[in-house]
Amino acid sequence: MCGRFAQFHNRDEFLAALAPDTPVNTAGDWHARYNVAPGTPVLVFHHYDGQLQLTPVNWGYAPAWWREQGKPPLINARVETAEHSRMFSTLWKHGRALVPASVWYEWKKSPDNPRLKQPYFIRGADRQPLFFAALYAADSDGSGSFVIITAASHAGLADIHDRRPLALPPAAARDWLDTSLVPQADVYSLQAEDFSWQPVSPAVGAVRNDNTLIKRLIASYRAASTFTYPY
Repeated sequence: MCGRFAQFHNRDEFLAALAPDTPVNTAGDWHARYNVAPGTPVLVFHHYDGQLQLTPVNWGYAPAWWREQGKPPLINARVETAEHSRMFSTLWKHGRALVPASVWYEWKKSPDNPRLKQPYFIRGADRQPLFFAALYAADSDGSGSFVIITAASHAGLADIHDRRPLALPPAAARDWLDTSLVPQADVYSLQAEDFSWQPVSPAVGAVRNDNTLIKRLIASYRAASTFTYPY
């Protein structure tokens, strides 16, 4: 799954990495976030009013019929089922989006005690920005909500968690945004060998730790091929 990530590359770095074919509306301020959690507004690439946007969208989708059942918003959609599900089929056709990310966090259950989980910091092996396939539902003002698409993990990533965000290389990411194309994001997504990871402190589990401690980790990450978590 994907329940926590970071956006610490700046907006120009994300735009340069994606190299979109059309102009992008980037209204609003940009600030680095190191511990992005569900239920918060997140800068997302999406189409609204005939234009590609990079603007805040709330992480967590719940259509009216879902809310009427008293169910909480969903933050992920499975790539294996989303296209044909009642929940996501319309968004799959008309609401494809991208979440720009720098890294994501995943939690591995302890084999000795499933209640204990070790968080991991997962990044692109080349340290370039990542683009998670997503689905976007527009509100009347264009803000809307989104979910991140997940896929099955393979190789070493599967040892951490059985699901992963569907991260796309730039060309596949641009195709994903083009609703005139039949999406094949699962075919062209990045694989385990495209990432590197290491265990980090459980302190990342607290949303309030979007602060200087994590900034120190990022500074180390940018500066060296290996880094030490500062907690």
